[in-house]
Amino acid sequence: MNLKPLFDRVVLKPIVKENKTKSGILIPDTVGDEPLVAEVVAVGTGDDFEGKKQEMSVKVKNKVLYNKYGAMTFKCDNNEEYVILRQSDILGIFEEE
Repeated sequence: MNLKPLFDRVVLKPIVKENKTKSGILIPDTVGDEPLVAEVVAVGTGDDFEGKKQEMSVKVKNKVLYNKYGAMTFKCDNNEEYVILRQSDILGIFEEE
């Protein structure tokens, strides 16, 4: 993917988990409002519209938690789904153990 996000935006690749009950019934993603997990694939420069620089807290390959309501979903040439959002819409970063 050759997309460089602008300003304080971040591009994520969602990590798809299968929602299945113990009895094997599949639950569609549209049912739940829970935050989603993704891997960071690109990070903007951290500039804002007034030219001020802010530190970007996320880095490429970080695993993050985000809320789907602040994000825009799109597909790239390889037909894979990605998400772009502002860094402030990321709820947290998973720390490696």
